[in-house]
Amino acid sequence: MIEKLALIVIGTLLMPTVGLLGAPPASASGNAAASAQGSGYARWPNGPSPDPSYFPLAVWLQDPKKAKDYQALGINLYVGLWEGPTERQLQLLRQAGMQVICDQNEVGLQHVGDSTIVAWLQGDEPDNAQPLPEGGYGPAIPPERIAATYEQMRRSDPTRPVLLNLGQGVANDEWVGIGCDRSAYPEYVKACDIVSFDIYPVVGIRKPDGENYLWYVAKGLDRLRDWSGGAKVIWNALECTRISNPDKKATPHQVRAEVWMSLIHGSRGIIYFVHQFEPTFVEAALLADPEMSQAVKAINEQILSLAPVLNSPSVPDIATVESADPAVPMDVMVKREADATYLFVVGMRNAPTHGAFQVTGLGPTAAAEVLGEARTLPVVNGRFEDDFQPYDVHLYRITTQPGADSADD
Repeated sequence: MIEKLALIVIGTLLMPTVGLLGAPPASASGNAAASAQGSGYARWPNGPSPDPSYFPLAVWLQDPKKAKDYQALGINLYVGLWEGPTERQLQLLRQAGMQVICDQNEVGLQHVGDSTIVAWLQGDEPDNAQPLPEGGYGPAIPPERIAATYEQMRRSDPTRPVLLNLGQGVANDEWVGIGCDRSAYPEYVKACDIVSFDIYPVVGIRKPDGENYLWYVAKGLDRLRDWSGGAKVIWNALECTRISNPDKKATPHQVRAEVWMSLIHGSRGIIYFVHQFEPTFVEAALLADPEMSQAVKAINEQILSLAPVLNSPSVPDIATVESADPAVPMDVMVKREADATYLFVVGMRNAPTHGAFQVTGLGPTAAAEVLGEARTLPVVNGRFEDDFQPYDVHLYRITTQPGADSADD
């Protein structure tokens, strides 16, 4: 039965597009994109944890019986329950210690005191053309209807946020599966507390070179932030399986790049889409893929180890990067914690480059530990350089070396 709903969703996701985009625009700087002050969850007494060590890492529409398997990969949240929540689904999640964002149905409202539920889900992709009972597709769900539902959900339970997930039209201007006028997007964004969108560049945008469009992830998040005026918590959903593309799937390296593009551009929660529909249906395809499972586990472990840093305020205007190839932008998010400066950097195109970094506020000599790579780079007068292969992610923790005088900010 999960297959039936997911096939409807993917049917709209993978409707053919027309033509190819021209030259991609320059990517926005990650510093401006991710300047959130904390996680943003403290305003909801029964919402996601505001603890600095918490970061939402979710899977979409999975069987609660698999909760422990997903926890082993660092997943700490379910989003969506098939025809639920039911009492049995909530019981299984509660036993596993897995929290959920689910529909606000009668059963859900009977559990407003249950910490298993941390947010309410308002449907999925209302901006897409909607499947009709007689077949084919009709218009999008109007924003005013989404807004009315949002207000009703808030009245029923103001202690939890409402999540709304939009489709790939947020980032893909050629998406023919869109069912609304693009001017409707700011109105959709108003009708939620957490706004998310999904796009699967390698397998889901029907381009022969979808691997060259990973930057759509960042583009969509920047738009959500702009449409909300920075007032909403933003999340996004990412690919890690073939979904409905029997010929391609993203590599672990590409998935890691998409995740860090998301974080650098302000995403406060990652949702992994883990179904596969072609060439065969596998509900939990991520769990059936040992290589990708281990990659996602490593990504999640690193995110959770850095959660207090990620949940701290970003620091603008203290770091610059110059890419040796102007066609390969490099986006940066800067954090400071105690005596360390963190630079989280991703190459935004499917090509190599070399980055030259300048960071203010350091001593004349410092060191940049490249997290997870067992190497350290010298930093002299705030400057260091590094190589980037296509879609490389490098995470730097910079500390002034003992005995060095601190430079003025």
